[in-house]
Amino acid sequence: MAGSERDGDARVRLPQLRLDELLEELQARIDAARGTRDRVRSLLEAVLSVGRELELEQVLHSIVEAAAAVVDARYAALGVIGPDGKRLSAFHTVGVSEEEIARIGHYPEGHGILGELIRHPEPLRVAKLSDHPASYGFPPHHPPMHTFLGVPIRVRDQVFGNLYLTEKRGGAQFDEEDESVLSTLAVAAGVAIDNARLYEESRQRERWLRANAEITHELMSGSERGRALMLIAERAREITGAALAVVAVPMAGTDSLTVELAVGRGAESHRGLVVPVDGSLLGRAFTTAAPVTSPDIASDERVFPGPQRLEDLGPAVAVPMGSGDSVRGIVLLVRSADRNPFSDKETEPLQGFAAQAAVAMELAERRQDAEQIAVLEDRDRIARDLHDLAIQRLFATGMTLQSAGRFIEHKEASERVLRAVDDLDETIKIIRSTIFGLRSRSAAGTAGTGLRARAVRVVGEAAPLLGFAPSVRMEGLIDTEVPKETADHLVAVLSESLTNIARHARADRADVVLETDGREVRLTVADNGVGIPAGGRRSGLRNMAERAEQLGGTFGVTGTPGGGTTLVWRVPVDER
Repeated sequence: MAGSERDGDARVRLPQLRLDELLEELQARIDAARGTRDRVRSLLEAVLSVGRELELEQVLHSIVEAAAAVVDARYAALGVIGPDGKRLSAFHTVGVSEEEIARIGHYPEGHGILGELIRHPEPLRVAKLSDHPASYGFPPHHPPMHTFLGVPIRVRDQVFGNLYLTEKRGGAQFDEEDESVLSTLAVAAGVAIDNARLYEESRQRERWLRANAEITHELMSGSERGRALMLIAERAREITGAALAVVAVPMAGTDSLTVELAVGRGAESHRGLVVPVDGSLLGRAFTTAAPVTSPDIASDERVFPGPQRLEDLGPAVAVPMGSGDSVRGIVLLVRSADRNPFSDKETEPLQGFAAQAAVAMELAERRQDAEQIAVLEDRDRIARDLHDLAIQRLFATGMTLQSAGRFIEHKEASERVLRAVDDLDETIKIIRSTIFGLRSRSAAGTAGTGLRARAVRVVGEAAPLLGFAPSVRMEGLIDTEVPKETADHLVAVLSESLTNIARHARADRADVVLETDGREVRLTVADNGVGIPAGGRRSGLRNMAERAEQLGGTFGVTGTPGGGTTLVWRVPVDER
């Protein structure tokens, strides 16, 4: 009897166990369905979140946050592939604090397993990062990471960058479903990035159009050439995000360019710089009449001279103002060292904008020519009137007085009349001299004979003796405010200074600064050589000092910190 009861209980428990198993399986399937539903909802929310933003930086940050959420990863990053297609140009992270980032140091450039995705843009899952053949290791202070999931982001069939996910929460591994979800998000991310790029391009075009309209209005209102060029440089710097904007123009009578204006970081140290056309970045853009780019201007050998002025500066582009044989100058834009190089899409509208600078210079020159012609015509009219009216009437008056003097019997009165006739003759001579002055054009301003051109030629002639090309910077109205006599002495002092450096200094660098403020002209020549030897001949220095004293100026020589010599020759240029 007892045995039959036990058999009955067993038969009752068996269906109960099967029912429990079925219920557990059903619950598991319900949970899985609920999990799938929640995950699909999370994915849809993530797709919507990355599609809401229009600013590219915000879009990229939203993508990283959404990626970490949909696969439940502790750390997430988006690496943007640079123009060379081999390295990362930007890196956006989630899960790593600012303090940790500061301790880690420079963002990754695409080595190791990050570079594996760049070389092979396909989804990649790794159970343990250190076991992968491409594992590169982590820098000091980097948080530990083991599990890894990466997928590429494509924008119009081109790989824009990669999503990197590490450390799935709960210690679990990334699975196929995670890979599928993240790949789906990457597709949506590509669309969002493309939209953000198109939006940014449209905004950029709008900025260029607005700036062009502003420049056109400035030109039509008759603004001065310098003001129009300054406005062009400022707007180009603002729109392209450049740290420095420079406008360089050719120097008459030389094979050099001079920096007419500079705006932005380190602008003061660039104004007045003289740059040779041959072998320089600016010269290349000038001779080819085409844009020339540099990924890092601070280390570019074509940059001349003085790389110390380019600290913390990086990508640069030099754009000609004008085209063909009518290039009137160069616009140079330089970004900070941490910024991206100038792309073709940025350079193209910049060329059109630089053409506005050529128009500005053309209009200014035509306006100046018109004003000059008006002045010359006015002088010619005055000279003609003086000759045809004043001189003739004075001559007639003199003749009348001379003939009338014969009828004057009083001796003193007759002498006074004759003296008046002589005075009239002298007055006629003075007027004729004035007429000649009005009708003649001074040759002092002829191209190639100004102090600027002469100084550049002296420096160029000294370069073979020195074994290097000195840097040259000029500021002020040097050609117009420095008298010819002073200019002759200055050129001689400059030549003597560079010759002394070549003979005695054993230097590999020299800086020439020529400047005037309208009251005095100052020449500074500095080198990094061995200095002036004790007991050496000083006849050259004595000659320079005598030239300065002769013109009422001063001359001094001092040692340069770190070695070398600095020579300062200064004389007044206002009327003495």
